[in-house]
This record gives sequence, C-alpha cells and structure tokens, in this order.
Amino acid sequence: MTRNWSRREFVGMGMAASAGLALSGMAQGQEAGPKPVRVGGVGVGNRGTSLTGNLLRLPGVQIPAVCDINPEHLARAQALVETAGQPKPEGYGENEAAYEKLMARDDLDAVIIASYWQWHTPMAVCAMRNGKYAGVEVPAALDVAQCWDLVNTSEQTGVPCMMLENWSFRQDNLAVLNMIRQGMLGQIVHCHCAHSHDCIDHWFFDREGNDRWPAEFLVKYNRDQYPTHSLGPVLSWMDINCGDAFATLASTATAQRGINAYFARQFGPEHPNATKAFAQGDIVTTTIKTHGGKTVIINYDMQLPRPYDNRWLIQGTLGLYNEQRTAVYITGQSPEYHEWEPFPPYQEKYNHAWWREGAGVQDGHGGTDSLELALFVKAVRDRTQTPIDVYDSVAMSCIVGLSGESIAKGSVPVEVPDFTRGQWKTRKPVFGVVA
Repeated sequence: MTRNWSRREFVGMGMAASAGLALSGMAQGQEAGPKPVRVGGVGVGNRGTSLTGNLLRLPGVQIPAVCDINPEHLARAQALVETAGQPKPEGYGENEAAYEKLMARDDLDAVIIASYWQWHTPMAVCAMRNGKYAGVEVPAALDVAQCWDLVNTSEQTGVPCMMLENWSFRQDNLAVLNMIRQGMLGQIVHCHCAHSHDCIDHWFFDREGNDRWPAEFLVKYNRDQYPTHSLGPVLSWMDINCGDAFATLASTATAQRGINAYFARQFGPEHPNATKAFAQGDIVTTTIKTHGGKTVIINYDMQLPRPYDNRWLIQGTLGLYNEQRTAVYITGQSPEYHEWEPFPPYQEKYNHAWWREGAGVQDGHGGTDSLELALFVKAVRDRTQTPIDVYDSVAMSCIVGLSGESIAKGSVPVEVPDFTRGQWKTRKPVFGVVA
C-alpha cells in the first residue's frame, strides 16, 4: 500500500455513517457477512487481552497471530481466540524482537499494539513499514523524536497510524462536539482537562507493594506521563490540526510526596519505596497556547489519594460545558441567569450518530473501546484513513516529552512542533464528521 489517504477522502468514504453496521454486524440489504479483516495482537497482557476480546466480538475480524514475551499472556490470548471459534493463532514471544516476525506476515491487514510504552513507537513504525495499519495504545510516543518517526513513516508509506485514545469516543464528549459544531457555545476560547485517578496500588505498583512496569518511569522522569485521556476530546473541540494548532506549552510540577507516603502508610517506613527517590512530582500542570489564541490547561494527578475523577471544562463566547457538574450554561438559552442546567437532556438531543448507530454496545470503558475498534476495523476494511490519524496521535503524545523538557528548564515555555508542516491552516475537521 503506497497511497496517502487525506482526511477529506476519509470523510468522503462515509466511514462514520457505517460505524454502527460494524458494531452490529448487519448491513441492510446484504446477506453476506463483512469482508474479513485480519488483525495481529502485539502485547497481550491485561490491556491487550481486553482489546482482543473486543475485537473478537466484531463481525469479520480474524486474529491469525499474537505476540508477547510473557508465555502466560501468550497462551491466554491464544486460548481466547480459540474459544471464540477461530483457529489457534500463531504465537511469537521468543525474544523482544519477535514482533518483527509477526509484522512481516503477509496474512495480516493491521496490528493492535498494547505493549509497554517504550515499545509503542518502534512497533508502530515496524507495522507501517510492513504495510499494516497500526492501532497503538496510549501514548503513541514518548518524545518529539518518536513523534516525528511516526509522522514520517506514515507519510512515506501511506499507511495510517491511529492511537487508541478511547475517551475521544465517549458518548458525552461526542455530544459536546456536536453542540460546539452547531455553534451552541460560540467561539471556543479555553479548556481545562485532567487525568485524575489514583493509580498507585494497581497501575504503577501492585497491591503487595511490588513495582509494575510503569514504576520505572516515576523514577526516571518528571513530566505529564499520561496526557492523552485529557486531550483526546479537546483536539476535536478546538479544531486542533484542522484550523488551529498547539504553539507553546509550559509545565510545572509539585514535589513528590504521595508515593513515599503511600508506602510508609501501607507497608511501613522500612519498605524501600517509602524512602526511594522518585523523580515524578505528584501533580503536573501544563498550560498550552494555540496559534489561534486558545488556551488549554492539563492536570496530571495519578499519585495522591483520589477517586476516579477525570474532568473537562470547555468554554466559549456563548457558554460552557462542565463535565464534573454534568452541566451546561448557555447565554440566552439556559432558563436561569448564571445558573447551571443539567447536561443529560443536551446529550440526548445532540447524541452523536456513532452512538445512535452503535447503541447497546457497552464492552470496554463504557462502550468506547468497542466503538473505537469498530471504526478502526472499518477503516482497515475499506482502506481509508482512521478516525484518529497520525497527526492527532502525536499532538496528544508529544505532551509527554515536552512537559518534561519545560519542567527541567524551570517551567519555561517550549515550542510545540508543527507535525502537519503547516497543513493545519487549511485542513478541515474530520473526527466525528458524518457524511
């Protein structure tokens, strides 16, 4: 495959309008099933297994091969595919380079990459160079150089790369997108978003106090380790890469207190992690300014006691949406002056076509995993652009490295590269657009 698919071509194919058919497996007026899409799984641990299960519930998806260096993970994934009624997939896991053999197979159309973070970019690059659509977990890259690797490879090969940022596909966030595009909030000016989720005892470490693989990043780096859930919906709300673009960012970090305090409290002051030096501050705040004069504030908050509390606030010249309050306020429309009104009626009224067509599918993160994978598979089947393209993937991912650079330099502003090479000035919105 050598063709570069434009965002406009992607819209013209009517992918969005067909998403519900991919979810239900039924196309009106067609008796034959959907064209098979052959997907390889690379990294089939907890997250990879979840994605594999969601893929197997989509019509016409075949999984001929899986890869993981952990034999238990590999065997579990193979058994999952067999249980779904498919032949046992070939397993690759003899060493860290085993994924290259999987990528070189000629019976795969796409790969889903759910490996450790440091492998996301090299694996996605390898997939694209072998002509396979790359669906890569978050973040797609860890620094600016890796971002350019993804962009350059996708442009050179003509093969799409989609970061699997599921919060872009939330029902509420897509309804807000509809409202924005219909002018309900006026001109968008500002957004505050955050990933606030205490992940100490299950994500970075296990319940027994042992390090899990992400823990090494807390030792080595002080940065926003996980900005994509925050930024996912914001890109489309603010027309990033299609009318506007990130220009500069500045990040600050608090001292690290939460990790040591957790281990001292939970396991006693003699536990090694109770006194270990971790580079990562507990709270990272990043302020982004766009070329068009909009601002975005992002908070990283994953190390202090806190119930799950992701949040978005998007503000325009006519009103705003507040996810934490599940509320909106719209000048001239909200019934009470300076009083919030409930968001659910607006979500129902502005419910996005992707959710109307895929109603009832609730597998994985409230249905977002199913929806994003259905849309990814539809793009692979039709050989069209993916709903999140490589430019949006790196716009979210570059915050990881750039936030660390800003903090290291004393929280000074740093430039955000223009990964579109100026195309953002003329590109039209595509994500969530229904033909």
